Amino acid sequence: MPSTVQFASCEVKALKPEATLPAKFQRMLKQLDLKAMFEGRRVAVKMHVGNRLGYTTIHPLFVRTLVSAIKESGGWPFITDGSFSIPGGLARGYTEEVLGAPIYPVAGAEDKYFYEKPVGYRSLEKVQIAGNIADVDAMVVFNHGKGHGQCGFGGAIKNIAMGCVTERTRGWIHALMETEFKWDREKCEHCYICQENCPGGAISFDDQGKMSIFSHNCRYCMHCVDSCPTGAIEIGLGGIRYFQDGMARTVKTILDTFEPNRVLYVTVLTNITPLCDCWGFSTQPLVPDIGIMASKDIVAVEQAALDSVDAKNFIPNSLPAQLELAEGDGHLFERIWHKDPYLQVETAAELGLGSREYEIKEIE
Repeated sequence: MPSTVQFASCEVKALKPEATLPAKFQRMLKQLDLKAMFEGRRVAVKMHVGNRLGYTTIHPLFVRTLVSAIKESGGWPFITDGSFSIPGGLARGYTEEVLGAPIYPVAGAEDKYFYEKPVGYRSLEKVQIAGNIADVDAMVVFNHGKGHGQCGFGGAIKNIAMGCVTERTRGWIHALMETEFKWDREKCEHCYICQENCPGGAISFDDQGKMSIFSHNCRYCMHCVDSCPTGAIEIGLGGIRYFQDGMARTVKTILDTFEPNRVLYVTVLTNITPLCDCWGFSTQPLVPDIGIMASKDIVAVEQAALDSVDAKNFIPNSLPAQLELAEGDGHLFERIWHKDPYLQVETAAELGLGSREYEIKEIE
């Protein structure tokens, strides 16, 4: 049986508030029977609050709408994201006064509140599940769908695998890729953009201009590779499938801590940019806004979200200058990042997390 994916389209058929996306989202939430999922329970709303000058994260209006719906169902919600990301959310209006719920760092203020669980996949022996995920009864995985340099697509799987664990665990997952670094001094212009975009502060240059990478701080996110304007930095990518598999297995480990029917997946498909929100700045959307999807099946909502991003709707000249759209018939994100974004969905389905077959139920 295909899984149901609720869909609220951005299309406005009449010039009145009830025909717009926020109102459709309200109607969607009423149809999802949140009372059965959340009544009498603490509910973690896991989202990405963004960073620095980014402005294309989920609009606070939609977060407040979700929070209100959880409260009306009898649940007690709070917002959470990476332990060191929370302060940056203030610039985008993510405050308790605006959203209607408190905001907590997912693994405590110092990223030290976690529980270790075994995974046993290649070098990923274990993961550290953030305490504010492991200790709650229910969760809404509230995703901003967009491109991602390492997995092609950043949706629900990426939100859980990278956002419900400690910073150290993120490094372990990224390290499933080949980790051989190459720096070409002849190509390097010493613009230090790589250093500016390194979230772990792992890159440094000595007085002679030689680059070094402090492996303890490196998260293998490849922001340095993607941001270098001259291609002076390389990291082996032979293990990209291992990275995708590792993310999916981390997701299963985390979801196994919840009872059935306690996790809802909501993906907002607006401002669909090529880069993850963690970059700390925003670029132009690649395609027109699509809408919001929701399901109790993580595989179905990921599959549906990816299927909805049609390369035929690509907005010309929307890519940053350093990125190129490859020729061919592949998925839009694959043509940008040269990585199949469906790999993580495929592994999640193989692990029994859901079905790739779905039916859309559109909200009128």
